[in-house]
Amino acid sequence: ILTILGNSAVLATAVKRSSLLKSPELLTANLAVADIGMAISMYPLAIASAWNHAWLGGDASCIYYALLGFLFGVCSMMTLCAMAVIRFLVTNSSKSNSNKITKNTVCNLITFIWLYSLFWAILPLVGWGYYGPEPFGISCTIAWSKFHNSSNGFSFILSMFLLCTVLPALTIVACYLGIAWKVHKAYQDIQNIDRIPNAAKLEKKLTLMAVLISVGFLSSWTPYAAASFWSVFNSSNSLQPIVTLLPCLFAKSSTAYNPFIYYIFSKTFRHEIKQLQCCCGWRVPFFSTDSSTENPLSMMWSG
Repeated sequence: ILTILGNSAVLATAVKRSSLLKSPELLTANLAVADIGMAISMYPLAIASAWNHAWLGGDASCIYYALLGFLFGVCSMMTLCAMAVIRFLVTNSSKSNSNKITKNTVCNLITFIWLYSLFWAILPLVGWGYYGPEPFGISCTIAWSKFHNSSNGFSFILSMFLLCTVLPALTIVACYLGIAWKVHKAYQDIQNIDRIPNAAKLEKKLTLMAVLISVGFLSSWTPYAAASFWSVFNSSNSLQPIVTLLPCLFAKSSTAYNPFIYYIFSKTFRHEIKQLQCCCGWRVPFFSTDSSTENPLSMMWSG
């Protein structure tokens, strides 16, 4: 429910502001599409299977669930990685160079992200890797436990783990650390000339946003990646069902985080949400935040 409502609000504001959207904001909309796609196409089947205490359907529905989960999961990871890289480039570039990141460039990047994700999702269907049920039996994913005796499966896991998990995660962390350092240096320059009294508060807010995005991504997916990688080298029976279930649920919860982060740190998103509340006659108990005056430093961040 949180994923659908939150990401629908993100898409609604993107459609409303379509003519005013900046190029990097298209990636935010793409991330919302991937998150809400995962929630609509997968979560109802997993919930029904949980109530049934067993997977509903046969091999076809299991492959459907696992393929979509892999597709949307890789798409979300690569979109977050692209967002981090673009924000890093914009932050460390002059205004004239940052304008070179056009909407057409970002649209091409989004197309590449979906094709890259689809490529990895299809590979198990053509013989490199396998799809199968999770150890706890109420959802499906890559059949991690089949790979410790299969060189074909192990090569797929190793390649996927490096190119779809480790490298994007390291890129995200490196980019946001670079942004935090750039903002810190900019704050020192502003502080020396004493032009912006609220610079200390702004630096804290921007740095916290970078840390939340990075930590949210890593904390959601690292436990699942660790449990899955354990299954590659050990029997799945060595782990209790609850040990494999909790990382899976925690990873799926990552689809609900981002709208709250946008609401807390984006004054424009808060304003659009309030307008949606007035137009639709409903209220959402988001966290209330004080709206500070934007300045050149925040414009540099938002890109």
